[in-house]
Amino acid sequence: MLYLIIFYVLSLAGYLTVSIEPLPHVVIGDTVTVKCNFQTDGNLREIVWFRVIEGGSAKQKIFTYDAMYNTSYSHLEDNRRQEDLVYQSTVRLPEVQMEDDGLYECHVGIYDRNSREKVILASGSIVLTVIVPPKSISVVAANSPAPFSRYEAQNFTLVCIVKGAKPAPMVYFKRDGELIDVVPTAKSPAGLRSSQVLTSRDIDDTKVQKSLSLLEQEGKLARLGQDGPDGPDGPDGPKQGQEQESMSVPKSTTEVIPETVVSREFPRWVQSSDPLYYFQHWQQVAGDGTMEVRAMLTWSLNPQLDNEALFSCEVNHPALSMPMQAEVTLAAPRGPKLTMSPSKAKVGDTVRITVQGFQLGPSSEVFPEPMFTWTKVGGRLLDGSEEHDGRELVLDRVPAELNGSMFRCTAQNPLGSTDTHTRLIVFGESVCGTQLASICMKLGKNEKLHGIYLKMSLNPKCYIYRIGQKLY
Repeated sequence: MLYLIIFYVLSLAGYLTVSIEPLPHVVIGDTVTVKCNFQTDGNLREIVWFRVIEGGSAKQKIFTYDAMYNTSYSHLEDNRRQEDLVYQSTVRLPEVQMEDDGLYECHVGIYDRNSREKVILASGSIVLTVIVPPKSISVVAANSPAPFSRYEAQNFTLVCIVKGAKPAPMVYFKRDGELIDVVPTAKSPAGLRSSQVLTSRDIDDTKVQKSLSLLEQEGKLARLGQDGPDGPDGPDGPKQGQEQESMSVPKSTTEVIPETVVSREFPRWVQSSDPLYYFQHWQQVAGDGTMEVRAMLTWSLNPQLDNEALFSCEVNHPALSMPMQAEVTLAAPRGPKLTMSPSKAKVGDTVRITVQGFQLGPSSEVFPEPMFTWTKVGGRLLDGSEEHDGRELVLDRVPAELNGSMFRCTAQNPLGSTDTHTRLIVFGESVCGTQLASICMKLGKNEKLHGIYLKMSLNPKCYIYRIGQKLY
């Protein structure tokens, strides 16, 4: 935005006109030359350039030409011709910054024809506008991480954050390269219901078939831990086999169970529709004078159609030669990859089971960020809790009784949910075994050791038996 003021002085003492050539917006870091043109039939006395500061309450002198002393003639271009008497004074501002933005004035003085003791003054002014391109652009999911909704539709919001621009840029969204037709809204549409969705798009038959096949497999997949802590065979059924398993030494430290998908099927409530996209926009001034802009796109999520959809946020700005963009691909998690440390856990070690990534799929990343929940198949975790949230599960001072335990990691985001299981193998002697010697000493010197044996099981308690009688 440019404001140009031209002063014209005409009298018997001579005439003087002053004007400053218009300037386009100047991109930060560029070099700009401001030109002051003046026309007179008198003799030049001085030229002074000012920069108006402090909201117009003060002026900073940036250039002076004094005809009496001719101190800065190199900055003055004299294009005087006899018929029009035109002069031009230029000021060059190299690598302009934000602080160079503002009002500039060119003041010119000529001698009065009738008296050299008098000076006729005129001035012109112009506003230099420095624009700054956006420094960063990113797309995030609001309220992330969030769970997968199996039974009802939920709204999903993408937030495009643009920082460091001046003036504020124009922000818009695209889906799969096509501009999204949005409905502007002043309030967040958090209360939108699935009944407000407008229909127009057909469901992909391949995805329907895939979802039905997954639904059929759900009944066939192993539902570990879903039949209670004692298993499907009752309290006494599988214990004998567990005892044998715990006493044997496996060949590998961990046994990775193939991925068990529990909720990758698409929900029944999804409609074959294109949703209404609601657009919300706000901006605020940052401390450095630039603008931070947040644009929000909200719609009723359809996991069947939106999975693997490419959304991009693009900005137009006068300081950019082409749009700036950030893009994300919506993707449900596909089987988290788990690592265990140490690789050979011993009794008393602290074991960490960590999510290191996901199985390769059409998309190399999972967006939005998934939430992770850990459970122990068939019982509670070591600390007594039913579940643990986070990318890592820490088991402090693992006992031998955890040998062979199965742990489940559930990864989910609004587009889907998936499970991965891993088995913990604990090497080393049971805590009960390490305490056997000290317990036996308490039995007395005359006690025969061959009459004492240790009963080991997966139970958290450990008992020392004399034949036919429990001692501890």
